[in-house]
Amino acid sequence: MTKAYFSALFALLLLPIVMSAAETVTFPSGEITLHGVLYRPEGTGPFPAVIYNHGSAPGMMSEQAFTALGPVFTSHGWVFFGPYRRGQGLSASAGPYIGDQIAAAEKTGGVTAAAATMVRLLRTDHLDDQLAALAWLRKQSFIQPNRIAVAGNSFGGIETVLGVERGGYCAGVDSAGGAQSWAEAPELQSLMTRAVRNAKAPIFFFQAANDFDLSPSKTLSAKMGEANKTYKLKIYPSYGDSPLDGHTFGYFGSDVWAEDVFGFLSQYCSK
Repeated sequence: MTKAYFSALFALLLLPIVMSAAETVTFPSGEITLHGVLYRPEGTGPFPAVIYNHGSAPGMMSEQAFTALGPVFTSHGWVFFGPYRRGQGLSASAGPYIGDQIAAAEKTGGVTAAAATMVRLLRTDHLDDQLAALAWLRKQSFIQPNRIAVAGNSFGGIETVLGVERGGYCAGVDSAGGAQSWAEAPELQSLMTRAVRNAKAPIFFFQAANDFDLSPSKTLSAKMGEANKTYKLKIYPSYGDSPLDGHTFGYFGSDVWAEDVFGFLSQYCSK
């Protein structure tokens, strides 16, 4: 990955933290134990739910996104589940950090090796962790198991698309999936293109106009159209003053996108 890629990740440390209460839970993924945060609406339910896939930010930086997003979803009557995949956040001890694995591959094999490592990990270990989170969530008594959606930003947007291909979700919301790596990773383009052509549920693609690259959303939505799959695409006005600001729009711009996202979820996750 480029220097800008890693600079963008660490710049997230400068973002303000929105404090909000959350329940910490554990769930198995194969032989390892992962952790996540759960936000619930008032009442006993059962409720619709969203699994929100975080991006590639190191350490606990994704906590900022979860604390911003959790209350948004609960205020609309949705359970918000933010699972931490292996090597990140509360699951840091469950495996190596994907950013370190990509950086090591780049050091030995250049950008091509880094891209191949990224694609391999996102479609294997990290997809396994997402699907393990889905299996755990389905078993909870306060959840409507036929009304579970998936969403995510950046790497989490990639995971969203891959999850929708595997099935089990009523809808997917991909914000900025692949926007920092699309141009450098033809394998990623092929992987995500195949996934949307095989999508088992509708997907809403959205980005801010000043994100790093709008090609993923535009290309993948067009591929879904060619395959007669249901999708929605929206490019919002620029958010903030930089590509990094635009890239975090899916996390922190809910005052702009919430009406569209929850309208989409209501349309396709109503039963």
